[in-house]
Amino acid sequence: MKNYFFYISILFLFLFSSCASKKKFVYLQGSQDFSNVSTNYDPIIQNDDLLSIVVATQEVDAAAPFNLPNYLVDNEGKIDFPVIGTIQVSGYSTKELKSMLKQKLAAHLIDPVINIKILNFKVTVLGDVANPGVKSFINHRVTLFDAIGASGDLTVFAKRYNILIVRDIQGLKTFNRVDITKADFVNSPFYYMDQNDMVYVEQRKAKIDASALPNLPIYASIFSLLLTVTLLVTK
Repeated sequence: MKNYFFYISILFLFLFSSCASKKKFVYLQGSQDFSNVSTNYDPIIQNDDLLSIVVATQEVDAAAPFNLPNYLVDNEGKIDFPVIGTIQVSGYSTKELKSMLKQKLAAHLIDPVINIKILNFKVTVLGDVANPGVKSFINHRVTLFDAIGASGDLTVFAKRYNILIVRDIQGLKTFNRVDITKADFVNSPFYYMDQNDMVYVEQRKAKIDASALPNLPIYASIFSLLLTVTLLVTK
């Protein structure tokens, strides 16, 4: 009887330990030289963005008319800028807009310094995360992991290898799948979030392979049944 009990115990432990694969949970697996990952990310301005544009120069009074509280990008991607007039800004990066404004202001100001910030930078995270919703950030260099972290991380049932990112590229919605279990994801164009990205995390269809803990009662019942049968047979 002891032998039967031993073999059943081994079977139970095998089922318990093999029901969840480590590869389905761990982020950024595999070989990757993270020292070469680019951090030079510059967000693209979109329609309906709220911009802060601060113009500074040695002539404080001369720069004052350009420093409005904020600039709202209209549905045609334009803003009304003092003195200069209507400017197309949608589709430009903040760095590109800064360069363009510096050129336009050269006729009015001496060596202007311009700082641009998107005030309503947000990412929507839905699906199998602990705390879904719209996540706002004051920093523009937001990674997918930042968005996931702001959502309380993925649940044990989330498909880490098939996350959907819906991105607006010049007015066109694109649907993109990423695998964050792979180390080379850091080189993906979707590693950094764009303004108004939508992240959808799908749930596994078979929860049984997602985590051993939620299925502990099931395996305990199987073990109990097998042990009972064994004891009856060996009497």
